[in-house]
This record gives sequence, C-alpha cells and structure tokens, in this order.
Amino acid sequence: MVNLLFLFRGIVLNIIDIYRLLLVVYFLLSWLPGAYQSTLGQLLMRICEPYVGFFRQYIRPIGFISLAGLAAYFSLTLVEYGVITVLNFLIRLFY
Repeated sequence: MVNLLFLFRGIVLNIIDIYRLLLVVYFLLSWLPGAYQSTLGQLLMRICEPYVGFFRQYIRPIGFISLAGLAAYFSLTLVEYGVITVLNFLIRLFY
C-alpha cells in the first residue's frame, strides 16, 4: 500500500511539474507576435487557458501587464505543496 502511495505521489508531482512547464511556455508565447496562432500556441491555449482564465476573471490587468499568469503559476505551487502534505500524511498513516 505504501509503495502504491509513493508511486501515486511521484506521478502527481510529475504531472504538476509538466503543467507548470507548459504554463511557462504559454506565458513566453505572449512575447512573440502571432505565436498563439501557431499549432503549438493553439494546443497550449486549449490546455492552459481554462486554468489561467479563472485567474483573469478576478485579477484585472495593470495597464498592459496581466498578473493573472503569475497568480496561476504560484497557486499551482501551493497546490503542489498541499498534495505533498496530504500524501505524506497518508504515507505516514499506513507506514
């Protein structure tokens, strides 16, 4: 049971890290003109925009700078810490 929890924790943390990397690439595409119209841009938009769009509802841009992406990135880090804490608790419970 504990080995299964270790495996699950590793998979979840890898998925969060991959999504965080996708977010960084998505944010960097905003600096390139026409990058969102490329195939990669469209794919990343379908993957990342629902998550970032949630933060855009509540965090308005300051001038031309949107802080929603920054909030989305750091909230994902908080989610990762929460997942680590819960899964470590479960591992200690069954160990």
